[in-house]
Amino acid sequence: MAQLWGGRFTKETDQLVYNFNASISFDKKLYAHDIEGSIAHVMMLARQGVLSDAEKEDIIEGLQGIRSDVEKGKLEITDEYEDIHSFVEAELTRRIGEAGKKLHTGRSRNDQVAVDMKLYTRDEVRQMNSLIKEMLHTLLSIMEENTETFMPGFTHLQKAQPITLAHHMGAYFEMFKRDHERMVDICRRMDTCPLGSGALAGTTYPLDREYTARLLGFSGPTLNSMDGVSDRDYLIEFLSALSMVMMHLSRFSEEVIIWNTNEYQFVEIDDAYSTGSSIMPQKKNPDIAELVRGKTGRVYGALMSLLTTMKGIPLAYNKDMQEDKELVFDAIDTAKGCLSLFTGMLRTMKFNRKKMAESARHGFTNATDAADYLVGKGVPFRDAHGIVGQLVLYCIDKGIALDDMSLEEYRQISPVFEEDIYDAISMETCVNKRVTIGAPGKAAMQDVIGKYKKYLEGYGDDRI
Repeated sequence: MAQLWGGRFTKETDQLVYNFNASISFDKKLYAHDIEGSIAHVMMLARQGVLSDAEKEDIIEGLQGIRSDVEKGKLEITDEYEDIHSFVEAELTRRIGEAGKKLHTGRSRNDQVAVDMKLYTRDEVRQMNSLIKEMLHTLLSIMEENTETFMPGFTHLQKAQPITLAHHMGAYFEMFKRDHERMVDICRRMDTCPLGSGALAGTTYPLDREYTARLLGFSGPTLNSMDGVSDRDYLIEFLSALSMVMMHLSRFSEEVIIWNTNEYQFVEIDDAYSTGSSIMPQKKNPDIAELVRGKTGRVYGALMSLLTTMKGIPLAYNKDMQEDKELVFDAIDTAKGCLSLFTGMLRTMKFNRKKMAESARHGFTNATDAADYLVGKGVPFRDAHGIVGQLVLYCIDKGIALDDMSLEEYRQISPVFEEDIYDAISMETCVNKRVTIGAPGKAAMQDVIGKYKKYLEGYGDDRI
């Protein structure tokens, strides 16, 4: 049992207790961030005269060697150590001798793990942000190619009004744009360094916390040492933001699954992102979309679990908080994998434009436009609504679309109809007369696409 404490105790920890208490099996993921924080801490200690320059150089060289050997597979992080901190310190001492024992001067595992988790989370937020950017570029590309691809828009899963595929994809662009803004917000709020908080009440050593924060890329130190070691709000925020990303992916997945059915045939998913059946040779299943939809609950579960863990913890650090890591690690890996795979599936997906347009045409999506046509002829809207309702019933009975009715049939229901009704209810007219920004008309959509291009040009990975 390699651990950083024990002088106070008169006998060994029970092995079951040690195993239950240990975190090395999962916090070894933080080795690079632990070393990064340790190097900054040592540089600050030497600058303040707590360590000599020679000690500083020996410790930094030793830490860099450990990091390099772990990365190259020459050094294994084993479970003989309680946590990643004890592993690094023990290995450092083995390599450079007594100077390694000075690494922990002026800090506690409480502020050490707090800075490790912040450094790790900041890196992961940036990676997630890059994946969101890829999704936005993919959506924008689909939008640019489909400003005249007509399809039904839905409410209650019922065909409602005609839109374009570009307009539909734009809705998801807005969702993932908000996800990007959430990533920026998280980084802004977590931009303080807890290192130097000690166990909970700081330290008597003359630390320069501003300097350490700058070395680690933070805007400054945390201003309360108790909150510094016990704050996990940024993890809860990140899990909440990941839950939103997964919710958006799950909604998108549900639509892809529906569109992929034999009944709709709006899309064809590339073979690389589909699977077959072990018994039914004709099957081509949307498994990626289904798994993304299913894994959403896994990320939600991590959020609820961490909220539950934190809700009853008094100040400052408590061992319960060790439970944050496995949840966060799994949720991040899950969300990143889902977003990356879904973007690849979307990028290679083929859209059946003919099927989409035909579905819109035969779904009475132009019924509202027929009512608006009557209003334009002086018919009160409520009367126009009733007249078009009769038209729809007539078409259902005949098994035809509004476009298929003859002018004589129209006039049997209302004499107001004239030859121009056909232009008024054509897909092109129904969509393109919607010219206000945010609507599916081609002119409005080109305007929106231009705004989205500018947004991506200034996306600003440097913002986080």
